[in-house]
Amino acid sequence: MSYNRLGREAHHETSNLSLKSTHDAEKRELNSTNKDLEVEKALSNNNNSCPKNTSTTVQEKGPLSTPGVAETNPPSAKDEVAYPEGGLRAWLVVLGSFSGMLASFGLMNTVGTFQAYLSTHQLANVSPSAVGWIFSVYVFLAFGCGLQIGPVFDAKGPRWLVFAGTVCLVVGMVGVSVSTEYWHFILTFSILGGLGTSLIFTPAVGAIAHFFSRRRGAATGLAATGGSFGGIIFPLALQSLFPRLGFGWSVRLLALIFLVLLVIANLLIRTRLPPRLGNNAWPDFRIFKDITFALTTAGVFFIEWGLFVPLTFISSYALANGVSPAFSYQLLAVLNAGSVFGRGVPGYVADKLGRFNTMIGAVALCLISVLGIWLNVGGSVAGLCVFGVLFGFASGSNISLTPVCVGQLCDPEVFGRWYGTCYTVVSIGCLTGIPIAGQILAVNKGDYWGLIVFTGLCYAAGLICFVTARVLKAGWKLTAVY
Repeated sequence: MSYNRLGREAHHETSNLSLKSTHDAEKRELNSTNKDLEVEKALSNNNNSCPKNTSTTVQEKGPLSTPGVAETNPPSAKDEVAYPEGGLRAWLVVLGSFSGMLASFGLMNTVGTFQAYLSTHQLANVSPSAVGWIFSVYVFLAFGCGLQIGPVFDAKGPRWLVFAGTVCLVVGMVGVSVSTEYWHFILTFSILGGLGTSLIFTPAVGAIAHFFSRRRGAATGLAATGGSFGGIIFPLALQSLFPRLGFGWSVRLLALIFLVLLVIANLLIRTRLPPRLGNNAWPDFRIFKDITFALTTAGVFFIEWGLFVPLTFISSYALANGVSPAFSYQLLAVLNAGSVFGRGVPGYVADKLGRFNTMIGAVALCLISVLGIWLNVGGSVAGLCVFGVLFGFASGSNISLTPVCVGQLCDPEVFGRWYGTCYTVVSIGCLTGIPIAGQILAVNKGDYWGLIVFTGLCYAAGLICFVTARVLKAGWKLTAVY
């Protein structure tokens, strides 16, 4: 019996050990599960409390990371998928943007032809300064309306904006064709034309940002060449048509061309990314708290302040220096021919060397061409051609690189708001630049040196702003790609 009792005690002790081991294992598993739950909860709280990546530069995001540029976050699969960087749909959007800019910016690059004709025909009895206000108001509205159009684009998309712009631009040109009084041109060319241009070009530029990131500079530059081609074709066409068809039918034919181009733009300009939650259609000036964006806006302001002075006065400058009227009017086409390459090539270079780096180089070239060539060229036809091509090439990037520089500072879902807010400030320079230059010309009794120096100072100020913005983000290292 002692053996049996000992056996039962041993069996009982073994059972207790087995139960204890099982209990300890269950306890360890429960503790491990609790720890896992605590880790998951902590990660969940961390994700909810930490904002999404809103790094201030696009190049610091996945697909735009480049050696030599500091990265705030490593590339992710999401970043790679975010932008098609090509494909049929993306390039059709570029084609639609090209078509829209061919009409809208083509008209903007033709203001010199309208200014020269109206000053000697319908508005011959109106002072040149007053005539200049027609085109200043036009440019002001073309850029200034982006304050509201940009946020609407972000929230609602491009369809109705481009359609409304088509109606305004075509109706405005038909109105110009029958205008005879000063206020007629203010209503048709300045207001309807300016509003139509803004309604078209803001979505045309913004839609590209939905499809391209790494190649955005090249894609935007390619689309922006439409304005340069318009600046070549339309002035030469009008110069040829005015004597044959008269002003009215020539401008109505131009309106018909605009209609065809804008139908293409309406069909092809589309967005891809859904609106960001919380987006609304109202502007937000708090984005100027971003110092780099504020400096970029100031730089574009000074550049655009001076940009339209040569575009408006180059023909009258040539006439005042004894150049033939035919070639004087063709100088605008020469300048726009240079800008065809100036809008396409810098965009490609910017994707390789950095958007701000390329903009700084282009602005420096504008400064050199204005103060180094235009100030001293006089009536030399060869010198005027050199200036036209060089300044056209350098200034072409002012239009094509501005959206990619602004786009580098924000996410594509809010690009319209940032770009529109930037150009609302810039539009003030567009409104005042031409009248100020005209007043300087009047004070100097027809001598153009003061007007040219004013243009050079504008570009010098713009250069300082862009260099400062670049240094704040990338430092003084010259090899940094930014």
